[in-house]
Amino acid sequence: MLPLADIRVIAFEQFGAGPWGTLQLADLGAEVIKIEDPVSRGDVGRYVPPFAEGEDSLFFETFNRNKKSISLDLRRDGARGVLEDLVRRSDVVYSNLRGDQPARLGLTYERLEHVNPRIVCCSLSGFGMTGPRAAEGGYDYMMQGLAGWMSLTGDPDGPPTKSGLSLVDLSGGYVSAIAVLAGVWRARRDGVGCDCDVSLFETALHELCYVGTWAASRGYVPPRRPSSAHPSIVPFQNFATADGWLVIACPKQKFWEALCGALGRPELAADERFVDFAARDRNREELLAILDAALAERTSAEWLEVLAKAGVPSAPVNDVAAALEDPQTQARGAVLELDHPALGNVREVASPLRLGDEPPVARAPFRGEHTASVLSEVCGYSLERIDELAASGVFGA
Repeated sequence: MLPLADIRVIAFEQFGAGPWGTLQLADLGAEVIKIEDPVSRGDVGRYVPPFAEGEDSLFFETFNRNKKSISLDLRRDGARGVLEDLVRRSDVVYSNLRGDQPARLGLTYERLEHVNPRIVCCSLSGFGMTGPRAAEGGYDYMMQGLAGWMSLTGDPDGPPTKSGLSLVDLSGGYVSAIAVLAGVWRARRDGVGCDCDVSLFETALHELCYVGTWAASRGYVPPRRPSSAHPSIVPFQNFATADGWLVIACPKQKFWEALCGALGRPELAADERFVDFAARDRNREELLAILDAALAERTSAEWLEVLAKAGVPSAPVNDVAAALEDPQTQARGAVLELDHPALGNVREVASPLRLGDEPPVARAPFRGEHTASVLSEVCGYSLERIDELAASGVFGA
């Protein structure tokens, strides 16, 4: 029995952030039923290039494995009844729409509690369900700019720079999954559901973390550092070697002392300019000039062997292909493989959530693939009832 096998989620979701949130639940065994709008041809993620075939893409596969899909056009008479029958037998209604849309579409606790008093209604939107920007769309790149992330990223003389990945979307998905689990736990304990109002903007603000605390409390203006350096801990950054780049991290005094030994420069550890965190930060440029010169003398592989023996935290700066073939990746089975009827062989990064036995993995669903089976098994609809609804256009053309 997978940890979340007794949770059913009805999901109005598309693209990245929302599907990423429910993916975490699906990978842990929750039954996630995607409601796809037949008029708009379902989740837009189905059509994201490259590697798209018809209504399937590797992008969509990444975010939607282990889920089910039904087609439902909420504009049609009778569709609301179908939705409420699903809600009656579910734990969660999840959406990632604009903040004003859950209320308009009747996906809030206020509109659904009469159907199921324990239902948890989670909205993941750009800006939340209230405030002056509630009706605006919001995307990851926007949030990285708006929340100050881009001002922190990149070289000092370069332009503001986004992260190489859509980290606000991914983080928002994780936060929404935590909110869902907390809401379901309380609903089962107290018998009462709730609304969960999660926004990408506030997620990005929250992840300013200690930099946000420094700025809010002391007016701190975070500098951008060369070589992706930590704002205050030295050395804690990328370094060029004779043939590439590596990362060295010395967030503890013992690591700094071990690095000095590994470099064959033990005297640096006792040098007053570099004796502790504060001194190394004050004399950052002098110290980095020494380290840059030393590390450029040997290859990354040579240095990584030396640093590992000395106990200094370090790693190569891999490209994506190398990361997926790393020995640790292989040893942990972190890349899974499946066959897809449209896409052929698909290799995906497995969930990092490891709770007991490895869960089975199913491909992402075709659009509307489970309409009949879900309505029959979950709602108890007869084949005749399903045919009537289909004829009325509730499931699309």
